Amino acid sequence: MKYFRVHTADTAYKTQQPVGLFVAVWRLVEAKKVTDEEEKEYWENRKYFEKALPVPPFYEKGNPDHAVTWFKDTAEGKRIYEEMTFYRQMLKKYGVKLYISECEEEPGEIIYEDDFQIAVISQQKNGIITREILL
Repeated sequence: MKYFRVHTADTAYKTQQPVGLFVAVWRLVEAKKVTDEEEKEYWENRKYFEKALPVPPFYEKGNPDHAVTWFKDTAEGKRIYEEMTFYRQMLKKYGVKLYISECEEEPGEIIYEDDFQIAVISQQKNGIITREILL
């Protein structure tokens, strides 16, 4: 199975891994860097994705294990990623570079899995992950 993760170059304080797509856009909203219309669209998109993409249960507890989510390179994983146009456009508009990390094996110890994604802890750092910048 192949996995991919969309993220920025910033490091998340909790996981010590690059900040993911959803959190990166939330940071723009939280910092009031977006317009009122964009913030409204953000909340509409967030509501949709919270229904369409399962939210791993550890997030309800504040992610105590410092897990990181990766999309599965499956039809479901690719489809949900393609639906994230708003998030990619917002980051591009505000000058936040996005990267994709990919790997052909599990990037760490899987603690959660659904049809779209996995969540891992103890992420491996042994070179199994390749990165390329998104345009």
